[in-house]
Amino acid sequence: MNGASIPASPLPISARAPGKCIVFGEHAVVHGRPELVLAIDLTTQVIARAGEVPRLEGDADAARAHPYLAEALRRLWPEGSEPLEWTTVSRIPRAAGLGSSAAFTAAVATALLAARGGADRSILAEQSFAIERGAQGVGSPGDTSASVAGGLVAVNGGEGPPLWELHAGDQRWLVRRVRDPGWVWLVAYSGVPRSTADAVRSVGRRLAEPDGPKLLDAFEEVARQGIEAVQREERTETGRWMNENQRLLREVGVSHPRLETLLDALGPSVEGAKLTGAGAGGSIVALPKPGREVEAQRRIERAGGRPFVVRAAPQGAALVLAPP
Repeated sequence: MNGASIPASPLPISARAPGKCIVFGEHAVVHGRPELVLAIDLTTQVIARAGEVPRLEGDADAARAHPYLAEALRRLWPEGSEPLEWTTVSRIPRAAGLGSSAAFTAAVATALLAARGGADRSILAEQSFAIERGAQGVGSPGDTSASVAGGLVAVNGGEGPPLWELHAGDQRWLVRRVRDPGWVWLVAYSGVPRSTADAVRSVGRRLAEPDGPKLLDAFEEVARQGIEAVQREERTETGRWMNENQRLLREVGVSHPRLETLLDALGPSVEGAKLTGAGAGGSIVALPKPGREVEAQRRIERAGGRPFVVRAAPQGAALVLAPP
């Protein structure tokens, strides 16, 4: 079902998409290096209805000011089309590095494409990436691809035929499916919001320094080894590469004292852990040792974080039963 096209649907339309966490390769993927992204079973659902003027949660000003909704409508809803009123329900904390914008973008794009007659999933992936990048001004397609595809996806890594190929300027990304080993993961929000665009630009400046190419090569090696460990279902090895990825993220300056507090609090309950997403706040992702998921969750709670025990989302962006 994850590979199915988005069918045509009349209004009102409801669509849902999962959030994500990045297991390996954030920031380096912007420069074409590999990344592994897990679509998590925390979702955002949107409902689009015909209305008199565009509104978001009943507010016309909010609809105009929302960068992702405005960009989606600019790209996918022709001028002169009937106005749409939007409502949303989300389980994903905002500005937490867990894909709230990617899930919202993919769900909105799903609804708009369905209203326009449907589309192949590769078109949904292309448009979702274009919308998010247009709203942020920077970025790579891992987040939106995970929200569109569900499960585990590798960007510029993994094996087998690509799900789709995406471009921005002279940069090119191949997105592939990675088989889900069925593990339980822990993500935890630090309570410190972050800005993806600011963090990406900061890392870009760091990687422009003389040792930048060497750091990018190190990120690539970690991501490739980590993806292979996941494909072999080697939990301990996966955790080791997660820890090494975190060391590199510290080196490029995107960790944060609150993130380090949460990582330290996990102690021996996990195989490995790291920040996920842009960093400089946001969230961490950990792979708990079997049977110690509740312990890891409680350790995070005692340290002041907001934990979620998650699995790979079984489905990517999709239409759901339309409301009356």
